[in-house]
Amino acid sequence: MERRNHTVTKFILLGFTRDPVIQLVLFVVFLGVYSVTLLGNNILITLICNDSRLHTPMYFFIGNLSFLDLWYSSVYTPKILVTCLSEDKSISFEGCVTQFFFSAGLAYSECYLLAAMAYDRYMAIANPLLYAQAMPRSLCISLVVVSYIGGFLNAIILTSNTFTLDFCGDNIIDDFFCDVPPLVKLACDVRDSYQCVLYFLLASNVIAPTLLILASYFFIIAAILRICSTEGRLKAFSTCSSHLVSVTLYYGSILYIYSRPSSSYSLERDKMVSTFYTVLFPMLNPMIYSLRNKDVKEALKKLFNLSQASV
Repeated sequence: MERRNHTVTKFILLGFTRDPVIQLVLFVVFLGVYSVTLLGNNILITLICNDSRLHTPMYFFIGNLSFLDLWYSSVYTPKILVTCLSEDKSISFEGCVTQFFFSAGLAYSECYLLAAMAYDRYMAIANPLLYAQAMPRSLCISLVVVSYIGGFLNAIILTSNTFTLDFCGDNIIDDFFCDVPPLVKLACDVRDSYQCVLYFLLASNVIAPTLLILASYFFIIAAILRICSTEGRLKAFSTCSSHLVSVTLYYGSILYIYSRPSSSYSLERDKMVSTFYTVLFPMLNPMIYSLRNKDVKEALKKLFNLSQASV
């Protein structure tokens, strides 16, 4: 990647505050959140891998979502923890590029994966008897692979266009990680072509998957309405309620930050919203997909019983 501005060798991450006491409190909070994220997602992946009742397309996608969330959270949280404790708040230019690239790639991949999960829910509700045939293992793997390929190809486009901007004056990033809004604020001149790239990426990685999800849920609702009994309708809707909550929280925060013109970025407000989808959301996903899920609860009980028996 060609660097047009050779004067910027590092950036300073301001984080949330300069107060050392509050920084220590934030360190404890983020360490707790990260620990719960690692524990929750690893447990969910272990359950899905080890329990034969969870060897279905739906849980295959949930397991991959948990794996993605583990990776996603690890892009940000370790650096946040270091920034909270260390007096050195800097990140090298190369480190910023790397963090930015994986941040974008994983975020875009999750957008595609959530869309694939919506299609899976449609097939499960519309064709319950032919669900296994309609969603074979090969198709599930292909959808996950395409999600990652699409996400990281678009991340290359975003990263290459962002880090060829001219950064002049301050190298202080008023955020806890390298992201589009604070980097745009540091740029001397944001070209119209760069704004077009942002809108293209928004359309291809967020708007397009959102439309696919909406279309899937349109057909899901139509299929549910064809079910005669109220109990059957509620049972069918409950199978996709967790996914619907996950999509609403994730896409809502993404659209809020990246659907606006760069001139309207508000770093303090955006910082709070980005904390949600980068740090808190990976922690919440295992809870969203397991708290009301009988199969996961049964698998968890089985795992604990085996652990106690081995002791």
